[in-house]
Amino acid sequence: MLINCVAYREGRRLADVAMNNIASYIHQPDCFVWIALKDAEPAELQKMQAEFNLHELAVEDAQHGHQRPKIEEYGDSLFVVVHTVELANGELNVGELAIFVQESYVLSVRNRSSQDFLGVRERCEREPHLLKQGAAFVCYALMDAVVDRYFPVLNVIEAELDLIEEQIFSEGAQRANIERLYQLKRKATVLKHAVTPLMEALLKLFGGRVPPICINTQEYFRDVYDHLYRINTAIDAIRDTINTAIQVNLSMVTIEESEVNKRLAAWAAIFAVATAFVGIWGMNFEHMPELKWKYGYPAALGFVAVICGYLYYRFKKSGWL
Repeated sequence: MLINCVAYREGRRLADVAMNNIASYIHQPDCFVWIALKDAEPAELQKMQAEFNLHELAVEDAQHGHQRPKIEEYGDSLFVVVHTVELANGELNVGELAIFVQESYVLSVRNRSSQDFLGVRERCEREPHLLKQGAAFVCYALMDAVVDRYFPVLNVIEAELDLIEEQIFSEGAQRANIERLYQLKRKATVLKHAVTPLMEALLKLFGGRVPPICINTQEYFRDVYDHLYRINTAIDAIRDTINTAIQVNLSMVTIEESEVNKRLAAWAAIFAVATAFVGIWGMNFEHMPELKWKYGYPAALGFVAVICGYLYYRFKKSGWL
């Protein structure tokens, strides 16, 4: 589906362009066309391929999706894939934004994502002195918008982790905590899979040998890299904290089991004493003076009660009960 198609010259909006009139603008000097597609049909991509002479491998990647974040060069053009990550009902939805960039055009193809980039276009049009740098600046603005949207996701993950840490020593909450920690670790892993490959790919766009189209925008891509580096560092810290929390939680489970075992052992010892004495007096040997004693029964019960009471006192004092 076509979202919009606009021509720009010298950083200024020139005109909204119909799909059939794109060719008349991309050959004009200092002019480029910015086209945005959402969940593009194969026919639409084929039309764009014919219009801009896009490489067939890049078109195939944009059409089928499920690509690793990457930046590839095809002649004098760039093909960029970034993952969009958004929260919906507590779960992370991962989409893709494929960007084709050349001096005369920017084509963005958004797949499986409800996030729009109308704000990015508005931002660029408010800054014509920056938009004047051409299609490479639009590519930066789109990537920057995607990366900036990682921060709210990161904040949610950190907030959930803080909440779990507050409850980690709560009695009886260990199983639920472990389940929540593993769910949180999965979310952090999803975000890391979007961040780390893009960091590696961005190194191509600043410093050293960079594509000619990005010569004047290296510092902007370096800024995106810095944001990704901050996010990646935070994710690593979160994952380390989650691993530590899981170990602490498992230790708490072991401690609770040990406490239960101690209580069971204490009660077993108390009843073992009573069982031992009752077993002795229940043997019914002929020569057992206690059996014919008038106070034998209450004395036996009293003796057993005293011994059991003493054991209970000792176990209670030692913290086993």
